Amino acid sequence: MYVKDVVVQNQVGLHARPATFFIQKANEYKSSIWVEKEERRVNAKSLLGVLSLGILCGSDIRIIADGADEQAAVDALVELVESGFAE
Repeated sequence: MYVKDVVVQNQVGLHARPATFFIQKANEYKSSIWVEKEERRVNAKSLLGVLSLGILCGSDIRIIADGADEQAAVDALVELVESGFAE
């Protein structure tokens, strides 16, 4: 299991478009991947799950992966979040 915390930087948080990019990136990996905000954890490969967290600009989230490519998956998703989804 590999875990990293990241702060969401983009203006509108993880609304539909950046959440879609996030999920597409998560689906490139075989590992099971979750996103955690406060005490809630959802599947990072589920659009409804990610949107249900209500992730806004400045939110602290934790990205967790478990599997063969867990470190690459978490690092790529953290990089995507830190980039502000190119917005």
